[in-house]
Amino acid sequence: MEWSIQDIAKLAGTTSRALRHYDERGLVPPSRIGDNGYRYYDADVLVRLQRVLLLRELGLGIPTIAEVMTGERDDVHALGVHLTWLREEQGRIDRQIASVESTINTLKGGEKPMAENMFDGFDQTHYRAEVEERWGRDASDASEAWWRGMSAAQKVDFQDDSVSLMADWVDAGGRNIDPASDEAQALAARQYEWLRGIPGVPEDAAGPTKDYFVGLGEMYVADRRFAKNYGGEAGAGFVRDAMKVYAERNL
Repeated sequence: MEWSIQDIAKLAGTTSRALRHYDERGLVPPSRIGDNGYRYYDADVLVRLQRVLLLRELGLGIPTIAEVMTGERDDVHALGVHLTWLREEQGRIDRQIASVESTINTLKGGEKPMAENMFDGFDQTHYRAEVEERWGRDASDASEAWWRGMSAAQKVDFQDDSVSLMADWVDAGGRNIDPASDEAQALAARQYEWLRGIPGVPEDAAGPTKDYFVGLGEMYVADRRFAKNYGGEAGAGFVRDAMKVYAERNL
């Protein structure tokens, strides 16, 4: 049985453009191309696509995914590893849900929540392996030591600042303002200053490097875990564009 590129895009919740890009990068070539130039996909190719989409969910970039796909040709084993990762993530989200529900119930009861009960599942070191892969072991160690060394109150303040900044990005993006406008650039400056406070971020004498700052903006769009924080791919695209303008002007 075969499916057209439009069918697969709809089933997988992606786009024909993304599927063609995966083909161009050698990740998910179609099983055949018809005389009319249309791409068709069989079940074996769909297994490969599933693996690629799972790795994208984990935040890996296209070059890294290509290396993983080349190095692990046993689909059953590879999917088993992905399933383990997904179950770990599911467990972390379940703990977050329980933690937030507990806070809500405590507040409804007129009591103050206990700090030690508020952060189960919110550990910022969860993505340690990913940080190491992208920015090195030193960055990972510095970030982990910084987070574990913070008090509960400091963690709350940091998360409040993060949520506030994201909310302002979403609001500005929803109004379709120009990424080069003063308002958007003020947000980009806040983003830069926010990053300066995180140990392990690649930086020079002034702060986060230009390459890192621009690359981070690109990651906000490419990684759906980050994009959803900014209102989806379109909102993340606005953030990326504003960060790029800021970098070109200031870094």
